[in-house]
Amino acid sequence: MVSDIASRILLVLPWPLLCLGLAGVLFDSRFPVSIRRLASFSAIFSLICALLAIGASLLGSDHPLTVFSIPIAPDWGHFSITVVPNPLSLVMAFLVSFVGVIVTRYAKVYMDGDPGEGRFHRQLSLTLGSFFTLVVVDNIWAFFLSWVATSLFLNTLLSFYKNRPGSWLSSRKNFVLSRLSDFTLLSAFYLTSETLHVDRFSRLPEVLGAWHGPLSGSLSLAAFLIAVSAILKSAQFPLHGWLISVMEAPTPVSALLHAGIIYTGAFLVLRTSPMLSLVSTSMNLLAFFGIMTIVTTSFMMITESNIKESLAYSTCAQMGFMLMECGLGLYTVAVLHIVSHSLYKAHAFLSSGSVVDHFRAPVLPPVRKRTTLGRALTALFIGFLLTVVIALLFGETFGHRPELLVMGSVLSVSGALLILQGIHGRRELVAVSFAKILFICAFLDVMFFSLHSLSAKLFGDSLPEHVHPTGLLSDGVMVLIILSFFTLLLVGELLPVIRTRPFFMRLYVHLTNGLYVDMIFTRVIRKIFSYREEVAAGTSSVVPSEVRS
Repeated sequence: MVSDIASRILLVLPWPLLCLGLAGVLFDSRFPVSIRRLASFSAIFSLICALLAIGASLLGSDHPLTVFSIPIAPDWGHFSITVVPNPLSLVMAFLVSFVGVIVTRYAKVYMDGDPGEGRFHRQLSLTLGSFFTLVVVDNIWAFFLSWVATSLFLNTLLSFYKNRPGSWLSSRKNFVLSRLSDFTLLSAFYLTSETLHVDRFSRLPEVLGAWHGPLSGSLSLAAFLIAVSAILKSAQFPLHGWLISVMEAPTPVSALLHAGIIYTGAFLVLRTSPMLSLVSTSMNLLAFFGIMTIVTTSFMMITESNIKESLAYSTCAQMGFMLMECGLGLYTVAVLHIVSHSLYKAHAFLSSGSVVDHFRAPVLPPVRKRTTLGRALTALFIGFLLTVVIALLFGETFGHRPELLVMGSVLSVSGALLILQGIHGRRELVAVSFAKILFICAFLDVMFFSLHSLSAKLFGDSLPEHVHPTGLLSDGVMVLIILSFFTLLLVGELLPVIRTRPFFMRLYVHLTNGLYVDMIFTRVIRKIFSYREEVAAGTSSVVPSEVRS
């Protein structure tokens, strides 16, 4: 039918990649060049399908489509291949396909001549194909199957070089955390289907809209488990170490992970947002872990000298930011964040070698005035006042939507950093620089609230309008977020002054070691798996220091 063209296009989008990944096992070692070319063509095909699906949806051909359905159990509903085009799935499909094309084309040159070239492109195709399936399916059980498959195929890429101890360690950490995430998500989906008798994400708003009274204990537990599953998938502190140690994998894997697959947890939260929005405990949990990860990994990033690991800490912090936005109910802001961060981080990883070459060149450090506490607070006040004025012009009131006060505080921190640059300029140019920077800050505020309004209209019913709950715990989490961002600003600006003090010198050592939490997790992994046995038949006799007896 003409009305379901977008659904049919999305349905075929992942299949070339999946078929190549499954059939390629028979000849990937004999014809690596052919596998490489087919992987590149399949990624381009997915991008074209995503664009065509968006076009068909805009023309009104976006009706649901079910091509396969079998009953599972009385309380579990059906397992079905159902595609429901909506703005969220269409945006994610386009984003991942675009990143997939870039990564596969980069990998053609990066892996050229590698003994495992064919195997790499086959595993990359399987990972991309399963992730595409996760993005487009509407059935919760098909989503769960894609969720598990994406994790398992990604794990083969993380451990691609089996003779590298770091590769072994990161893949095992990811495997353990992913299985815990699988268990919590499976339990949550079972409780949801048993209580609501739904097996599709698109039906959640309708069923929950007809629900009278507070949610039952089983649904509240399901929402809590979904939040836990998303946190486990998103490399949140203190279980973030696996993402930092994946740098032994090929660079295209790092780019795909940090610019695409790492958003699996945030995407889960967005798909189940109609239910999560009704459970304040789950929302507060997401916001708390988000801000805790932002603070800790931001400080750890300052102490990191390795370019790629610094980027990995940045991804942890950005994922914390996205979960914090979801925890505040700012779902459309989280989607915008995903899009912008994905494009930036893919470029950052693929160009990390060029960044190293740039920093090798001798550069004189810029001469700037030393920031004082008074200047930092003044810049923060000016930035916050400017954000409040712009928000009022857009009709946003912090009393009606207190979560916007948090985002206003974050914007004011960004504005304060720019304002401090103007204050630190040459004395005769301070007035001109300050006026330009105020204009830039105002422009950024206008762009934020404009994009927020446009995205709210774009996603419509796909993402619910969240009413932030009132209560001591919810208000406390928001205050904690605001204070945390203010603290990050002050510490970052006053670091040249306070870094020589004994307390911060000791703290620097602890941050360099990741506050030791990953070392504890590493010891647990060592007890669960035996690295010596796994590499006994391999080419490496090196045992990493983290897992030595």
